[in-house]
Amino acid sequence: MLASRLTLALLLAALTKASHHATVKRHTSDLHESYDFIIAGGGTAGLTVADRLSEAFPKKTILVVEYGEVEYARGGFDPPDIIFGGASSARGPGVFTFQSLPNPEVRNKTAFVFAGKTVGGSSAVNGMYFDRPSRFDHDAWAEAGSPEFDTSEHKWNWEGIFPYFKKSVTFTEPSIGSVQKYGYTSDISAYGGSTPIFSSFPPFLWADNVIARNAWKEMGIREAKECAGGDKEGLCWIPLSQYPVTARRSHAGLGHYESVSFRPNYHILVKHQVVKIMYPDGTFSGSLLVELRSLVDDQFSNLTAKAEVILAAGAFHTPTILYRSGIGAASVLKDAGIPLVLDLPGVGANLQDHSGPSWSWSYTKPGNFSPMPSDMLNTIFAAKATAAFNETPASGPYTLSMANSAIYVSLPNMTADYTHIVDIIRAMATNGSSSAYLPTDYNAEPSLIAGYKRQLSVLAAFLANPEAPSTEVPFATGTSARIFLLHPLSRGTVRLDVNDHLAQPIVDYRLGSNPADFDLHVAHLKFLRRMLDTPTMRLYGAVETGPGAHVQHDAALREYIKDSMTLSFMHPCCTAAMLPRELGGVVGPDLRVHGLERVRIVDVSVLPFLVSAHTSSTAYAVGEKAADIIIRSWLK
Repeated sequence: MLASRLTLALLLAALTKASHHATVKRHTSDLHESYDFIIAGGGTAGLTVADRLSEAFPKKTILVVEYGEVEYARGGFDPPDIIFGGASSARGPGVFTFQSLPNPEVRNKTAFVFAGKTVGGSSAVNGMYFDRPSRFDHDAWAEAGSPEFDTSEHKWNWEGIFPYFKKSVTFTEPSIGSVQKYGYTSDISAYGGSTPIFSSFPPFLWADNVIARNAWKEMGIREAKECAGGDKEGLCWIPLSQYPVTARRSHAGLGHYESVSFRPNYHILVKHQVVKIMYPDGTFSGSLLVELRSLVDDQFSNLTAKAEVILAAGAFHTPTILYRSGIGAASVLKDAGIPLVLDLPGVGANLQDHSGPSWSWSYTKPGNFSPMPSDMLNTIFAAKATAAFNETPASGPYTLSMANSAIYVSLPNMTADYTHIVDIIRAMATNGSSSAYLPTDYNAEPSLIAGYKRQLSVLAAFLANPEAPSTEVPFATGTSARIFLLHPLSRGTVRLDVNDHLAQPIVDYRLGSNPADFDLHVAHLKFLRRMLDTPTMRLYGAVETGPGAHVQHDAALREYIKDSMTLSFMHPCCTAAMLPRELGGVVGPDLRVHGLERVRIVDVSVLPFLVSAHTSSTAYAVGEKAADIIIRSWLK
């Protein structure tokens, strides 16, 4: 069975359009009257769960409700974008676009975010960067839920989640030729999965990639053989979500839907929105009703879920389904004119995303490197790059997607003043000052304030750990870099549009609302500036252009950071956090919504706080562990 699934996935990965299967439904009249499991969202985690449930329970029916279509959705760095324009350019039909409210602490800038609106979700359109978190991220999750969650059989520390990272992907080691050409390193013991979700190293690197890597090593940054096994402080090679034979994107729509779409108990309803969940008998038990809206004719209908409703609609849309169901903070629901069913203040709270400033330089003695991204401005080279991408196997610049090399550095390994920053954060957790940095409506919710204090305490210890990364700096080419803040302290919100509950939610990032975030940004930038003092960068006469050598004082660096800040690196999370209810949590370790029976959340909205990684691999791992939890609970 596995061999046939892998073979089928290989064939499908080479296609630019997905075929339509009998199990794809476009009208509720084509559905059963009821399903055992109804899953809201056909993205990375939702399709993972659907695949595993339909396999484990062939006599139970599974329905996935997806806002988008079964279609090819152009990825963030696919043709016709040149160089790296995809992340901010206009997107196609397979993508949601969101724009946050202005952020007063960052020049009133707004965060631009896109997410997948297609079968496969964001795994079908993202930058394909497929790194894993540090083991200390997941140990911090467990600490944030301790002691309340200690007795749960479901453990979310590194030991508890690592087997699901391994299960979630089939990794292919680099060929001898690519190792010799590019210097790739890996350790197969960090993997071991056997599933049609694939990762591998790309068959292309820009010629100047070696410059940054050499400079980082000269800075004393440890060169890691493998960063997917939990130990991530250092210089890492990062695999992509890429099938190794075709060198094309591997995503959940292919691996967890297309390759198993022959199962008669697994249906997908496309072009529909999950509106809300209802308990028809007035209690939080028994069968549930799910209200749906057709995006084609705006007709509403209800379906029965006999076993569970599983929310996998993402950090922005999962909270809106709960809100429309009457589940959330009483004050938020009152403002929206929705009757309260369950007072759960953590819904839509705790929003986080990776952000960071740019840093740039120029070369006064440039090397003669080829090929370079500037070659993409040559119409002949660009045409060849597009043609190479469309071949089987694909080759050339577009197979690299975003990047596959980065440093991950802890705060103690960046600055001797790390204890000062950590002490500031610890003080916030103990002296009551933290509430001043939270959204105003948190003041009416003691559980949210208590949960934030718990998070600050845990993150302070995390940041003091010399093995726990505080920043990521990915690099592919050129004379600039983005400096990620991996664990922001500021918290935003996702709320319903009170004028149109079915519209896209109101997203308020509140970036920089906790001033300690800027302390971290400054420490990161000051550390990275040392790169220009390395022999490699001196060899090419590197000169800083942003912020420039004249900008030295911390106050001036803060202003530069605000000016050059990217507010979102497309990793929103944490808006239905796995925390105790009395700490503003929305789900427990079994992923059930607090206070409800038979409703679970299985996407990245359950993260208590951000991880030291892009969120795609974590979404797969959460989906795998969620499926295992659900299967075990129903086998009992």
